[in-house]
Amino acid sequence: MENATSEPITVSILDRDYQFACQPDERNALKEAALFLDERMRSIKGAGRLMSLERIAMMTALNLSDELLKLQKNEQHRQENVDSRIRMLADELDDALDQKLG
Repeated sequence: MENATSEPITVSILDRDYQFACQPDERNALKEAALFLDERMRSIKGAGRLMSLERIAMMTALNLSDELLKLQKNEQHRQENVDSRIRMLADELDDALDQKLG
């Protein structure tokens, strides 16, 4: 959401300049994101056939979406493993306390 403190910033992606309104404390993150996107799009552009900018952008977006979904699934799986381990340790602790007190 833009507000009175937003400032314009220009980033270059595939040799095209795009201007956005951005909070001053978000400028570096936007520049990094634009640079990352530019690198990914150049990689796709350089990988083969001549493609329109729209097609390069769509392929890049699909690749990034796929990577994001895989990361989210991996994080969910990791969290499930941590939760399972915590439950197991809690059960072991309960058993040890029961033996000690019983």
